[in-house]
Amino acid sequence: MDQGYDPETLRNAYSRLLDVLPKTSDETYVLPFTEALRQAEASLNTHLPSQGIGFPATANHLLNDVLPGFNASSASPHYYGFVTGGTTPAAVFADNMVTACDQNVAVHLPDESVSTTVEERAAILLLELLRLDPKTWTARTFTTGATASNLLGLACGRNSTITKACQRQQDWAAVNSNVSVAGIFSAMSTGKLNSIQILTTMPHSSLLKAASLVGLGHASVKTVGREHNPLRFDLKKLVDGLATPHTATIVVISCGEVNTGCFATESYEEMQHIRLLCDEYDAWLHVDGAFGLFGRALEASPEFQSIRNGSHGMELADSITVPTKTGDAHKCLNVPYDCGFFFCRHPDIVKEVCQNPNAAYLDSGPTASIVSPLNTGIENSRRFRALPVYATLTAYGRSGYQEMLISQIRFARAVASYIMDHPNFELCSGTFTGRAEILANIYIIVLFRAKDNALNEKLVRSINATSKMYVSGTTWEGKPASRIAVSNWRCDAARDIIIVKEVLEEVIKQYLHDA
Repeated sequence: MDQGYDPETLRNAYSRLLDVLPKTSDETYVLPFTEALRQAEASLNTHLPSQGIGFPATANHLLNDVLPGFNASSASPHYYGFVTGGTTPAAVFADNMVTACDQNVAVHLPDESVSTTVEERAAILLLELLRLDPKTWTARTFTTGATASNLLGLACGRNSTITKACQRQQDWAAVNSNVSVAGIFSAMSTGKLNSIQILTTMPHSSLLKAASLVGLGHASVKTVGREHNPLRFDLKKLVDGLATPHTATIVVISCGEVNTGCFATESYEEMQHIRLLCDEYDAWLHVDGAFGLFGRALEASPEFQSIRNGSHGMELADSITVPTKTGDAHKCLNVPYDCGFFFCRHPDIVKEVCQNPNAAYLDSGPTASIVSPLNTGIENSRRFRALPVYATLTAYGRSGYQEMLISQIRFARAVASYIMDHPNFELCSGTFTGRAEILANIYIIVLFRAKDNALNEKLVRSINATSKMYVSGTTWEGKPASRIAVSNWRCDAARDIIIVKEVLEEVIKQYLHDA
């Protein structure tokens, strides 16, 4: 192997990469052409070569053969699938620095690297953007995204609720109530618990996955929503669930439901009521911040009051998942994959769950001002995800992110208004009635379907086949529906609504022609 390092070769490869990436939104096809996709697949190695071709030839292979087979995803402001944000220029630059410098942000070693201090500052900046007090949310860590953050939330909730059940027993011993030491079965036996349940409304699939990973299982997730508005909590059902004997409870609130973008609560008072119930029954309160938590960045105004109402009171939770491309940092914050956050107000419980025991070589010392990240999160080794977050928040600040979010909301509402007026489409507006109320509750997701059932069955495929925009499909009230999720920093409401209208009119025209 050639051990020589040629900075000029690397510089030329980066330069070529920048040359082939789209400079404006007009240059971007959202999906690759079929021929390019097949050629990319055919070009890939099927077996490990006995002799490598070297870096310059590999760079040519990646740029000429593989790159044309990628979808534009977040590089295009017209990619509306899966609540996938873009990547701001500051975040792109910082992420390249992350690769070049290759920091393992695991142990806080302030005399050897500034990386853990950068991570700490980045977390504080994000807390301030979300109007959460850094002095309260002292346990904080960067994760891969919402799934990992929800896993941490459920693990902390599991440990906390079982410990409280053990403490209610006269003969309890601290060591036997610690799930991380004694194990879940032994600790539950000490606490005379038969089960642990997760009470929520319309949960994201990542919550069920996290429940499986922490040993609670999919069946532990139980919905306590209202009959005609399942996203909102039925407080009687919640109380009945909390009162279940010999059962520990974690309550999870969805701050931004994946299909509609709507909120599970609508006021501080409602959140306060749920908080008091959790305290009464020794339950853990976790918020899946999704993309809704970023509504807290908005200033008070009648235009966005429903969004602010839905994100009020989230500071009353025990733990919060913050994905950053939308509620994953790779969502609304618009930093590269993968990036998410986990915030908790109980550092002792986070330490109990995540501490590396019997590893003196991983200890940064008793006087360290920053807890080593490997003792507050899942991984012992991980990428320096904090640098793009620090860079983008430093570059654009609170006002920049407010402007970004306002543009996205106004565009989503413009799309919803167009759908409502169109003779061939219908907006899936849930329980809201009246045009003004419906539009006021649109956040960054527009859920709709075609009125013609045959067209509706293939609507997502037809839209995406144009390669001018991309939407994801879902099911709503038993029927297929199309979802436009807006979270890219390059969103331009005036420009993008024209493209949406053109694409949908093109789909209608083609359908009528084929019929």
